[in-house]
Amino acid sequence: MMRLLFLLGALVAMLFAASLAIGPAEASFAKSLSSLLTDDGTPFTLVMREIRLPRALLAVMIGASLGLAGAAMQGYLRNPLAEPGLIGVSSSAALGAVLSLQTGFAAAFALALPLSALAAALVGVLLVLLLAGPRGASMTLILAGIAISAMAGALISLVLNLSPNPYAANEIVFWMMGSLADRSMLHVFLALPVMALGWVLLGTLGRGFDALTLGEDAASSMGINLSRLRMALVVGVSCVVGAGTAVAGAIGFVGLVVPHILRPFVGGRPSRLLWASALGGAALVLAADIAVRLIMPDRDLKLGVVMALIGAPLFLHLIFKTRKELS
Repeated sequence: MMRLLFLLGALVAMLFAASLAIGPAEASFAKSLSSLLTDDGTPFTLVMREIRLPRALLAVMIGASLGLAGAAMQGYLRNPLAEPGLIGVSSSAALGAVLSLQTGFAAAFALALPLSALAAALVGVLLVLLLAGPRGASMTLILAGIAISAMAGALISLVLNLSPNPYAANEIVFWMMGSLADRSMLHVFLALPVMALGWVLLGTLGRGFDALTLGEDAASSMGINLSRLRMALVVGVSCVVGAGTAVAGAIGFVGLVVPHILRPFVGGRPSRLLWASALGGAALVLAADIAVRLIMPDRDLKLGVVMALIGAPLFLHLIFKTRKELS
């Protein structure tokens, strides 16, 4: 287990360094590192500190958050097809951002859009908890999340349909594709505290997920408070997914694909899969963001599009593998 975490950590470190060194302003890795660490008075220092560093940090934070949330959802529901967006937080955050863009509130100040998305994510999770009830089972939680996701998706479509400004509608569509371009350290400082809270909550649930592999009745008899576990899960997933969607838009498939790939290497234990998936998610988003800059450097290729192109074939493979195991 420690060897796997070490290898994943080394991969994340290498991809992080590559992310800092790759960009339109060509420079060696030594030059990039020097400009990042020392203020040499050149514009490249500003590029490193205000453009490339926030982008790389957000890739690590969002990838780790989605991977961790995906492993937590799959551990709680005991279903390898579960993913973080299942409880409706990402759709709620997207609705908040869409309303902010449509009304013009996003232009009021620098962080108006991500703050609107975070506020909508909070409303979404409160509605999910209200619908699921204080002692609702996992199926009730899923149904509540699906209902909130469907409602948020319908409202987003309604806003786009009724938008009198084609430029605003175009901006909404591009934002929903997900991207880490043009993000600043303000976005990092906004998302980090919320994500850190989610990391702490989800990281402490490993023992409960291990117990749940034996069933809810067995877990309860082992002293696991299922209501508290479910509350910590929903709040933790909401924090990491809501904050990630708020600053980068919708980025899918990470929380679904990464836990599935790494599960055979951890012996199937949910507690071991949590932090392995966090590192794996960080590596995947870093690699995808590097690919965005290398494949079509002259076009604004969106990170969410690349992740969908990577994740969809892997998801199809997961479906066929599951069908084969059940047959």
